[in-house]
This record gives sequence, structure tokens and C-alpha cells, in this order.
Amino acid sequence: MHDQLQHDVLIIGSGAAGLSLAIKLADHTNVAVLSKEALIEGATLYAQGGVSAVLDEQDSIESHVEDTLTAGAGLCDPEIVRFVVERAHKSIDWLVNQGVDFTRSDETAGSNSPFHLHKEGGHSHRRIIHAADATGKEIETTLEACVRSHPNIDLFEHHIAVDLITAQKLGKSNDRCLGAYVLDVINNNINVFSARNVILATGGAGKAYLYTSNPDGCTGDGIAMAKRAGCRIANMEFIQFHPTCLYHPLAKSFLISEALRGEGAKLILENGDRFMHRYDSREELAPRDIVARAIDYEMKRLGHDCVYLDISHKSKGFIEQHFPTINKRCLELGFDMSFEPIPVVPAAHYTCGGVMINQNGQTDIPGLYAIGEVSSSGLHGANRMASNSLLECIVFAHAAFKHIRQSLAATNMPEKLPEWDESRVTDSDEEVVVSHNWDEIRRFMWDYVGIVRTTKRLQRAQNRIKLLKTEVTDYYGNFRISKDLVELRNLLLVAELIVESALRRKESRGLHYTVDFPVADTTDTAANTIIESIPSNDGHAAA
Repeated sequence: MHDQLQHDVLIIGSGAAGLSLAIKLADHTNVAVLSKEALIEGATLYAQGGVSAVLDEQDSIESHVEDTLTAGAGLCDPEIVRFVVERAHKSIDWLVNQGVDFTRSDETAGSNSPFHLHKEGGHSHRRIIHAADATGKEIETTLEACVRSHPNIDLFEHHIAVDLITAQKLGKSNDRCLGAYVLDVINNNINVFSARNVILATGGAGKAYLYTSNPDGCTGDGIAMAKRAGCRIANMEFIQFHPTCLYHPLAKSFLISEALRGEGAKLILENGDRFMHRYDSREELAPRDIVARAIDYEMKRLGHDCVYLDISHKSKGFIEQHFPTINKRCLELGFDMSFEPIPVVPAAHYTCGGVMINQNGQTDIPGLYAIGEVSSSGLHGANRMASNSLLECIVFAHAAFKHIRQSLAATNMPEKLPEWDESRVTDSDEEVVVSHNWDEIRRFMWDYVGIVRTTKRLQRAQNRIKLLKTEVTDYYGNFRISKDLVELRNLLLVAELIVESALRRKESRGLHYTVDFPVADTTDTAANTIIESIPSNDGHAAA
């Protein structure tokens, strides 16, 4: 038995959303931050493009709102879009005050902003503030330095949350999130963390797919835990596939930023022909769903493994200045962007749906918040516009901070919670089951639930999920858990949510395109796909 760890606030996740909230809260209360890997290892670290914000006099709040609503294909919440866009400038100011070193202006395109601004797909103006082509790394490492130096923040690296502890799961009538069971990966034991407030900042679920720009930890943990706790989950069919990941066997998950296309890079076929003009008048700067489908169609039409992105018309100096990270990696793999096109393919990139929240970041369960990619806030709708994701992280971190700070005094610390029960489990001697099932999920999700879908393919995926669910549930109930098993269990539930949501949507909209219903439904107001949840208490929870 281990001592229970008590904090006023437990933040599960250590990306831009989680660390921003921790910094804001730490001057007022004590905070615990869980990170399943090293503190900075997560999707934020690998974000290249930047943060969208109106920072130029030629731009406007109205234009940013309109662009976001257009990209979201009728499913954005207009109030939330305005709420986020109006707070973008202050969010940038806060990041700068923390020490984030954004690239300064070189008067490109006549901008009057002190910062250099990129233009990306779906945006009608230059409004992407960035730190060269490694914005996420600059933000994440800056925030990391802040949290490591704060005495009110306890950091727990290599700790993965297994499940949320709620009052309803403990048989009480008034539900509230009370904490979480957490696996210490290094010491291989389960600890109980109790808290007045719990925040899911766990990111998305790109690892549900075979090819993804996401790092290995993006296994949908927060979405799965929230679903098991009883939260509603929305719009999981809208998985964004980034149009351009580098195509090379050694270039695992390496993204080629949309900012290249913003600076004039063209998509071409093997013979040098351009093709985006056949799909959208905005050509390479169309929203990501359109570009990804166009590339997918051309690859399938021609039987090619990739298409190419050409920015060789720009000087070597320009490329080295604006895209140093991408240029370096391409050179390491034998591609010189200043001289030749580079091979690219689409890959799963962003989870637009997630745990339903309100403007404060609150979920359906009191005391439980969700911020960042794990959430469904209403900002992205059916297709996230480029560089609105890091913005969402910072804005909702502040919104959750304000609400938590106001409510802390009225919230009691939970009483002692039940310990994790391992009295009826044994050590596994069949770890191959976990790795095999993990691989199978990712392959059938790519084959059947990818950029272009059919009802038949979705049903095939659903049948595979049912079989695997029985196997994984049995395995989880009989053996001591490991990090891989926790992630597999979560990944399988998230895959089930994606498939169920996709089968429910009898139309094509935004990121969800199905051959069986190829046009958007115009007979009624566009509706969110909402999956209601019943709290489940499977596994080793001693409740």
C-alpha cells in the first residue's frame, strides 16, 4: 500500500495546455502535473507551424472568425470561435512574457507587426506567429523551465493515469471527480492521486492510425478515461489528416509544415504536374481536409506512394532562415529543398472531437476539466483550421484557471480513496498479445477508417473492434497492468468511438468523407455527433 498523494489541482498531461494552466494556478494553490514520458515529450514539442492570432492592422477579428467558421464546415460554435479569437492577442502577450522567443519581423508582405507572420491554409491573412519552424519546441521548453522552477508545482514524469476516480463510481449520489489511479512506470506500481479538481490535458489520439504525425504517446488516454467516467464525447469522426508528412522509411512522424505552402511551395506529381487547381480555387492553401483528400485521390488514381512538395524556387538562404528544422532533417535524409521537390504523404494529425466542455473547460462531471486537443470545445467543428490548436490550448488554460481559482475555496479535499486492487491478478507471460493487438488496431483503422470511408469498411472495423475488445478486457482483468496495456485499452476505446461516430454521420462534411454519402446534408441544421456515456468500473479499481 502506498501513501495517497493530495493536491488541490491534478493536471494530467504536460503539453501547452497543461503546463500553461499549471503556471497560472501555481501562484494561488498547489498543483501536480503528470507526464507519461519525460515532461516535454508530447505533441506540442513537435508542432512546427505556430499560433494563429490577429496581430497585424491589415487583419481583423471578424476575418479570423469567418475563416475558422468556414473551415469548420458548419459545425463550429460561433460563440466559442469568437471567444477564442478575441483572446488570441492576450494569449500571445502571455507567452512572450513567459519568455517565448517568436521570430521577429523582416517586413515580409508589408506586415506592420513586430513579429514575422506566416499564412497557412484556410487563413485569408498572414496571422501565424511562429518561432522559425519549431514553434512547439520553443513554447514547450519555455513553459517547462517555468514549471520546473516553481515551488508550488510537483512534477511526476513517467506516470500514466489509468482511470479517473469519481464519486459515482464509489456509489455516492452526487457525482464529482475525486482523483485518479496512476501507474508509476519506472517503479511499476499504482498510486492514488486525490485532488479537488482534475484536468485532462492529454492531447489527441493520432496513434490509432498506422501513419501519423503524432509522437508515440498520443493514444487518446484522456478521451477514454472521460468516456469510462461518464462524460459525453463529441465529433470523433473528424480526424484531421495533415496533407504533408515526409515520405521516407527513416522519417517517422516527421511533419512538413503548412507554412511552406504559405510561402509558395507547390504540390506536384512525379512528372512535375500540379494538381490542386482541379480540386479548389485556393489550390495549395485550401483547408487541410480538401488538400489531404486531393493527395489521397491522386496517389490512388496513379498508384503512386507519394506526391511531391516543391519550394525550390526559393533561395537557399530563405529556406535556411525560415525552415531550419525541416531543412536540416531533409538534408540528413538526402533531400535538398532548395534544389529539388521532397516526397510527402498525408498522415493522421489531429483529433477534432473529444470530451465535451463548456467555455470554462468544464466537462459533464463536476471537478473535471478538459483543455486542448483532448476536448471538444466547439472551436474546430468538422475541420480544424491550421494553427488554431495551440491557440485553443492557451485560451482554455486561462479560462479553466479563472474558474478553478474562483471555486477552490468552496471545494473540499476528497476523503481517503480506495486503493488499487491487484489481489486477483498475476504477471503476464503473453506480452505479445499487447503488441500484436496494438499493431492490428492501427492497421485496420488506416485501411478502413482513413481519409476516404465507406459504410462497408467502417463495419469491418467495427467487427474487428468487438473481437479485440473482448480479448483486451479479459487480459486487463487478469494481469497486472503495464503502460503498453493501459495505452492499448485506451486506443481500442477511442477507435470504437471514431468508428461509431463515423457510422452515425450519414453525410460527408469536413474531415469525414464517405463514398456512400458523398455530399453534405443541406436539409437540416448541421448537428454534432454526441455519444452519451454510462460510467464503467471494469478492471482493478477497488470500488
